Amino acid sequence: MHAVVRNYSGAGAKELADLLEERKPEIETLIGSVTGLVMYSFVRSDGGCFTVTICQDKTGTDQSIQIARDWIQENAADLSVNPPAISEGSVILQVT
Repeated sequence: MHAVVRNYSGAGAKELADLLEERKPEIETLIGSVTGLVMYSFVRSDGGCFTVTICQDKTGTDQSIQIARDWIQENAADLSVNPPAISEGSVILQVT
């Protein structure tokens, strides 16, 4: 499995979190279409928000990164959100 964390902070990040929460059903549908999706979480943080996506392989996490990038460009360009800090890698252990 492969995981990616996208951390949005700085200018526009809190507003982005508000918008994502407001449009939660749309986000669920978009992310739900990711190939090999195992788990997705959207988390509000002090400085904005972050997301965690786990897929069967890197193809799925790459797809999720592109979906997120496209959605923000189409729906939140006016917020001038800083690009997210992205961390990704192979899942070694997952406990549910």
